[in-house]
Parts: sequence; C-alpha cells; structure tokens
Amino acid sequence: MFNRICAAIVIASALLGGPAAAQTDHITSPHEAFGHDVGDDYQLINYRQFEAYLHTLASQSDRMKLMEIGKTTEGRTQYVAAVSSPANIARLDHYRDIARRLAKAEGVDEAEARTLSAEGKAVVWIDGGLHATETVPPQALIAAVHEWVTAQDPEALRVLDDVIILFAPLNPDGWDLVSDWYMRESDPEKREFASLPRLYQAYVGHDNNRDYYLSAMTETTNVNRMLFREWFPQIVYNHHQPAPAGTVVFMPPFRDPFNYNYDPLAMTALSEVAAAMHNRLVGEGKPGATMRSGARYSTWNNGMERSITYFHNSIGLLTEITGHPTPSRIALVPDNQLPRNDLPAPIAPQTWRFRQSIDYSLSINRAVLDYASRNRDRLLFNIWRMGSNAIARGETDSWRVTPTRIEALKAASSQTGRTVDPALYDKVLHDPAQRDPRAYVIPADQADLPTAIAFLNSLIKTGVDVDRAARDFSIAGASYPAGSFVVRTNQAYRPHVLDMFEPQDHPHDLQYPGGPPALPYDATGYTLALQMGVKFDRILDAFEAPLEPVPDLITVPVGQVRGQGKAGFIIDHAAINSFILTNRLLKAGQPVFWQKAEVRVGARTLAPGALWIPASDVSRALVEQAVAELGLNAEAVARAPGGDAMALKPVRIGLVDRYGGSMSAGWTRWLLEQFEFPFEVVYPQRLDAGDLKKDFDVLVFAPDLLPGDFPNGTGRGQPDPETIPEAYRPWLGSITQEHTLPQLSTFAEAGGTIVTAGSADKLALALGAPIDDLLSTGNGGRRTPLPSTEFFIPGALLALDVDPADPLAYGLPARLNVFFDENAAFTARGDARVAARYPSPAVVTSGWAIGPEKLAGAAAVVDAPMGQGRMIILAPDVINRAQARASVRLLFNALFYGPAAAPGS
Repeated sequence: MFNRICAAIVIASALLGGPAAAQTDHITSPHEAFGHDVGDDYQLINYRQFEAYLHTLASQSDRMKLMEIGKTTEGRTQYVAAVSSPANIARLDHYRDIARRLAKAEGVDEAEARTLSAEGKAVVWIDGGLHATETVPPQALIAAVHEWVTAQDPEALRVLDDVIILFAPLNPDGWDLVSDWYMRESDPEKREFASLPRLYQAYVGHDNNRDYYLSAMTETTNVNRMLFREWFPQIVYNHHQPAPAGTVVFMPPFRDPFNYNYDPLAMTALSEVAAAMHNRLVGEGKPGATMRSGARYSTWNNGMERSITYFHNSIGLLTEITGHPTPSRIALVPDNQLPRNDLPAPIAPQTWRFRQSIDYSLSINRAVLDYASRNRDRLLFNIWRMGSNAIARGETDSWRVTPTRIEALKAASSQTGRTVDPALYDKVLHDPAQRDPRAYVIPADQADLPTAIAFLNSLIKTGVDVDRAARDFSIAGASYPAGSFVVRTNQAYRPHVLDMFEPQDHPHDLQYPGGPPALPYDATGYTLALQMGVKFDRILDAFEAPLEPVPDLITVPVGQVRGQGKAGFIIDHAAINSFILTNRLLKAGQPVFWQKAEVRVGARTLAPGALWIPASDVSRALVEQAVAELGLNAEAVARAPGGDAMALKPVRIGLVDRYGGSMSAGWTRWLLEQFEFPFEVVYPQRLDAGDLKKDFDVLVFAPDLLPGDFPNGTGRGQPDPETIPEAYRPWLGSITQEHTLPQLSTFAEAGGTIVTAGSADKLALALGAPIDDLLSTGNGGRRTPLPSTEFFIPGALLALDVDPADPLAYGLPARLNVFFDENAAFTARGDARVAARYPSPAVVTSGWAIGPEKLAGAAAVVDAPMGQGRMIILAPDVINRAQARASVRLLFNALFYGPAAAPGS
C-alpha cells in the first residue's frame, strides 16, 4: 500500500501551486494508506509516509491544495495543506490577499476593513510535530487532514465555507527520526524513543521553538514566511506535549505576566477562543483539561511559535497533551481531583491509550475551527483593528506602562494607600522623555554593518517593514549616511518591533509577598538588538527622511579596499565577519596577525586586535573576495604596522557533545559552521582515551553540557550499547571526575586550551582553576547556590565591562550586553587574568533580576594559565541560542588566542 501511495506523488506533484483536484468518489483513509488506524497502540507513521499520503489526498480531494514552503535542514520538503470548501480553494489567492491587507492594515480605513472582513475567510493555522518526541501532535495532524477533506456533518460544512485551514507539519526531519527509531523494534513492547542518539532537529532540538524571532533555522524561516509574509492567519494553533501530571491537556488561557508591547485585544480574543476549547471538551464528556495556574506557560517571551503571534496581532494557541504510542497512565495527583476554575473537570487515574489523545486533539481542533467560523468577520476585523492601532500609536506620542514606570509613579507620590494624586498620571506615566520611539535608525557606518543586517533580516523574516535611505539625511541634529536603515513603529507589527529593540521590563513576580520568585516560563530579558550589539538611535518625534522600502532580505553591501599599498591589508577586528576571513586565510596557509596596540591607518585609528594580513597572491584574492561577499573593509598599506603582534595559527577545535545531543553544543556547532571554523565533535569516550593534544588545540564545553551536580553526578541515563546501532555506540559515556578530568588536565598542561561557556564553568572549578564562585556557599565539590530570595536571574541581559586591549575582548566595545541565565560569577586568584567584569553597581539592561548587586565587580571572563596551556572561563552564556552575536566574539577570540599564546607559537 505504501508503495502505491508513493507512486501517487508523481501524479499529484503537478498539483503543487496549481488548482485543486476534482473530488473523486473515494478518499483514501489512513487505515488503507498505512495498514492501521492513526493512534493505534505501538504504531507511529513517519514523515515519508505522511508526505506520500498528502499527495494522495491532494490528488483525490477538491477541498485541498498542497503547497511546498521550503526545504528542511536535511533536505526534506516542508508542506502546508490548505483545506477549505472547493469554492474557497478555487479563490485561495483572493482570500489570502484579503488576509494580507487586513493584517498589514496600512492604507485600509475602517469602512474598507469592514467590507473586507465581511467578504474574507478566516485563516487558521494548525500544526504538529515541532518537538518530534511529542508524538501525539504529528499523528493527530494526519487524522485531522483526513477528517477535514471527508467530513460531511453540518458543522464541518459550515466551517469549510467560512475558514481556510492551513495544516502544517513543522519538523519533518525529527518526525522521521523519532518514528523510525520507535518502529525499528519488531517487538512492540520494546519500542521507545527515549534513547535517541541525537537532537531531533539538527543543531537545536527542543530549541526549535525558541528560534522564532531570530529565525536562524531554515524550518523556522519557512514557517515565519507563511505566518507573517504570505498567509497572515488570525489564529495559530501549535500542538505540544506533555500535560501536567494528573491531567489530560493544558490549554489557554495562560498565567501572567502579560507582555506590555502587544495589543490587549490579542489577549481578550485569546480568552474567547480558550473558553470555546474548554467548553467543547467538557460538553463532549472529555475531562482533564487545565489552564492558567495548571502550568508555567505565560505570554511574556516572544521566542516561541505561538507567542510570536501575539506581537503580530494574531491569536496564538498552545496545548500540551498527554499520550504515547506505548500505553501510559494518567497519574493520581490528589490536588487535581478537586474541581476549580483552572481545572473544572478532573479526570480519574487510568490507563491511557494513544487514540484517546488523538480524539482529544481532534475535538480541540473542532472547537477552534467552530469559533473561527462563527466569528469569521470579527477575527478578520480585529486583526485589522490591532494593526491599525499599532500604526496610530507609532504616528503619535505614546507610552507603554511597565513595572518600572509604576514604581516611578509610586515614588513620586507623597500619599499613602492605594491611590495617588491623578495629576501624576500625565507627569510620570506620560513623561515626554519616556515616550515610545517613532522609529529606529540603524546607521550604515557602524563598525559591524553585517551584524546589523543580520538583525534586520531577522525582522524582515518575521514580517517587519524596513526602509533604507536613498541619500544622506539628518534627524534631530544627528547625521546619517545613505544606505542607513530605518525601522518605523507606525506599522502593524509595531509590538514586535518594540520587543526587539527595547528592554523587557519584567515584573517582580513572587509566589507570594515576601516569598521566592515564581519561575518564568523562559527568558525574562532577550532584546535582540542588544544581544547582537547593533548600534541604533531612537527617534522620538515625527521626522522626514529620503526612505525607500526594502523589498526582501538584505544582502550585505560590498565593502571597500582603501589605499594602494602593496605590503598587505589591515582589517578592523570589530567586524565579526573577519573571523570568516581569518579561517579562510589560515586554511589556505596564509599568515594572519592580531596587532596588540592601536593601529593608525590614514585618518582612522583601529582598536587593539586589528588584523594584519601580509600580501600574497593568495591572501589578496581572499581579502578581495571577503570585501565583496562579507562586507569587510580593508586598508591596503605600503608597510607592515609597527608594534607587537600575535601570530595566529590554524586551530584544531574539539566541540564536546554527548549521546542524545546538547542543545547549546548544537547552537555552538551551527555558529562555528557559519563562521567557517574547523572543528570535530568529540564525545566522552574520546576524551577518556587521552592523548588529546595529538588531535586538538582547543576543547569547547557548551553551557548545558554538564549535569547540575557535576562532578559528583553523571547526568541522564544512557541506553545499553547492545540496544542501539553500532554507529552510535562511540557517542555513549559521561564526563567523569575519575576518568575524564585527568585527561583534560594532561591536555591543558601540555599546552591545550579548555574553553567553558556558561554553566560549563563547573568543569573549570573541578579542574582547580584559580577562581572562587561568589554565588554559592560551601566547600569543595559540593556547593549550594544562594537561595532564590537572595539571588535569582532566570535569563536576563546584564552589562559587562570588558578590556578592549585584552586579546579575549578584541573587537568589542568597552561595555557589552551578555545573557545571564542562573550563571556563576567569580573572584580570580593568583595568575588568573580577568578580561571582563560586571560593573559596580551591576546593571540589568533587559529582564528581571533579584540580587544583582552581588555581581558588582565580579569576574565574568577569566584566562587561567594551566601548565603550558590555559582554561578560559566565559561565565555568562555567550552563545544563547545564537542570538548573542555580540558576546560570542569572546568565544571566537578564545579559540584563536589560546593556541596562539601557547609556548612555541
């Protein structure tokens, strides 16, 4: 049967991008396609089978049009299946254009918006499979597509007339990996996927649902294009697992905090849809749904698929359901047997079958789609209303009210009690100095324009409109060159613009007054412009400038070779793409030097660390290529610069990973590939084998690599080697005090460099680095973190003062924003050198912190000699999901500096 369906691909592929097929007499059922029903115990359908089935349905049904939306990292095709009535399918482009005009709102007045809303069709996105080990959502997606191309009941026919459904499998690579791993066992009782050897999406695994505002991954970019550049759905429903213990499913609404950037209508509409979801389950006798306090999910962080929609005026839905192809159990949690507003219908403990979860998912889909049908015109009009509100706020003086402004309001009052003088409303909350910007200008003459363009491309991928200056211009006395970029806030996606440029002001969220903090769902501070180190100016007043819209993703402008000298080239270290050029030069056997002092080139003075590249035919060709492709500017000089210089050498990098995969190591791997560093992935067995200096100059340990109780624990369990394919057995093992640490010590003593990032600094402490942790108490290997009531920074941006003359900080500004996520801070002893410290007083630039004063003056970047080698400790998370493009330079510098500074270099 599967081969017969695959053959149908050839026939159906002609339908992609063309009209839907005429309805045939028979629509192939899942049972006919796969030999079993969706949701049968011990059965998983893989993506290859689903892809073939999609083509079959597209060839049989006039309710469906199959659309290719791009390729995955591993080269699979990503699809979206548009399902609606045959009449709607025939006019998809027309209804998509209505959705676009209403979502973007520009040039559409209220009268036209009401006309378009009456004519248009609601667009609802329903997906599955983003987190591939959460197997209910992708399997339920198969059942849902079949249901909606075959349903004949009155509710379904009404929905199909009113709604265009976009069914989207999100992680095809992971879907195949997980399903194939589970089904590899012939004995159903032995089937499992807990022993997967690698991350279920290349590089990022579970973090694929934290990539939505950066949009680094191919799959994320494909989805963002559909959501915010092509189809503009008013509802985005992202299916997930698992449910909280003792329940079947978590559904909206979500707990506070409320992000202060998006339109309140996004939240009130969310509550409406959520009520319909809960009502449907209760009405169908399907108990066990919880909400709000039932889990930690909030609407604060912008990085998830469903949450980025709030910043784009759509309704983002998340459900977390129980279920497994191997039968499981609903646990008995005493508190969850008592009905309450957030769990109105408790469920009894019981054996739970996979198909039950599929049925719940289909019912929830129905609830959402029925709501969309009954409120079609309101959904369409409300997305226009929110976009129109955003445009209006960007064209006038406007203010967001955040916790810091409320504290200022209270401080300005001399009254006691809950109320204050009403005159303070305008004086404090409408303080002219605290206005929201009308626009942001990104100057074209900043030192690292390619990074600014990478930031702007992230905005463009998420539907933000960007303009470019056709010629020089001035605003409020500041002059900007032609080619500078402007991001206006008078656009529909203003909430997203503000969230990417402005600090997040997270509330002081305690479990109870005077108690410990309530754990946030994810990072509390993440401002992308600050993490990437983009230079920008806020424009608070109306302005005029010679601007032209940027039509699509921006190509890095060609750089310049200045001067006519023949001796060689000098390039500013501040441009991050200089690392790409350095790696290309070293790979070609060409010398590269870092100048230790400032370098004067014509009228310019370059900070320490400038690259000196002696001229040769090979180096000249590589420099000219980098100028053309990477946007670098090179100074061609007649003589070598004076002063001391550090000769770089080709580096042999070992990136340490583990069986099952580390997400931080995966993000690091992606970054190393983007900047063309040569590296090899190394597993604990290779570390334990010793003789590391023979193969490596640098070993890199990423933030989440080590268990929390390292070196006393070994982390999560691993499978019996005999139960996994032989190719994966060398990946097994753990970093241990007994076997691994002696080999790492030998490596460093022999001249090797060990680099730890973020929480991997536990390794440096275990190896005896001359540092003391300021944020824990106790002696020896068993130390206790400070209580959260005294110190708690769960993902926020902090200021860091660096020494630009230190090789580890070459190319960086004197003050840098770094991501701090329950990391450490140190005092340094002996011959350890501190390259960066937290300022005194410490400065939180975005997010929430308790006790940041404990960081004042603490060491954050330490170079600790160890024999002939060294340990370089980068205490903050300088990688942070590839968002921290400014601070990752600390890692890149460390990779070159350690080997270059070793004896004999």
